[in-house]
Amino acid sequence: MDKDEIKELAAKRSSEANKGNQHSSKINRLLGETLKRRLIQEEAQRANKVVEALLRKAEDGDVSAIKEVFDRSDGKVMQESKISGDSDQPLIIQVVTGIDDND
Repeated sequence: MDKDEIKELAAKRSSEANKGNQHSSKINRLLGETLKRRLIQEEAQRANKVVEALLRKAEDGDVSAIKEVFDRSDGKVMQESKISGDSDQPLIIQVVTGIDDND
C-alpha cells in the first residue's frame, strides 16, 4: 500500500466509526484549536507549570514521567534490529518461554 491508499483507508475507517456523530471531526478540530490557543497565551508560564509537574512526578519515581524527561532531554532511543546469516540457509528462530516442559 502506498501513502495515499493508507490515507484513504484511514479516512474511510474514521468516517465509518463516526457515522453516528456528524460533528465529531468538527468538535475535535475545535478542541485542538482551543488547546493550541490556550498554550500560546501565557505560554512561558504554562510551559513552566507543565514542566515542573512532570519533573515532580519523575522525582517521585513515576517511571513514565522519568521516561518522558529522558526522551525530551536526550531524545528517544533508536531501536535497531538486525538479522544476519547465510541467505542460502533457513533462518532458525528459537522461542524460549521460561516454562519447564518436565512439569
